[in-house]
Amino acid sequence: QVQLVQSGGGLVQAGGSLLLSCAASGRTMYGINWHRQAPGREREFVASISKTGENTRYADSILDRFTISRDNAKNTVYLQMNGLKPDDAAIYYCKVGSRDVWSQGSQVTVSS
Repeated sequence: QVQLVQSGGGLVQAGGSLLLSCAASGRTMYGINWHRQAPGREREFVASISKTGENTRYADSILDRFTISRDNAKNTVYLQMNGLKPDDAAIYYCKVGSRDVWSQGSQVTVSS
């Protein structure tokens, strides 16, 4: 099945930015979701993008701060995170929208 390989993440100061990438194996395009999970909290939906890139959705908590996009020539989906807040700190995962296929995740840490 398709595999998702994630890169990016790291440590950033509050108000800073990070870019996450999610590369899908193969040549098939999929709708992709981003989710995050902080310690002691449930997994939370962050954003999604259709396989064409024409439709996107965002959680209210990150509206106007995060942007999801894709480059289908690279079969890669991105999450540009701006204006990061301490409560954005979590492990971020990408997921195939229609299947139970997840990336390995990456840690986003936001210092204040």
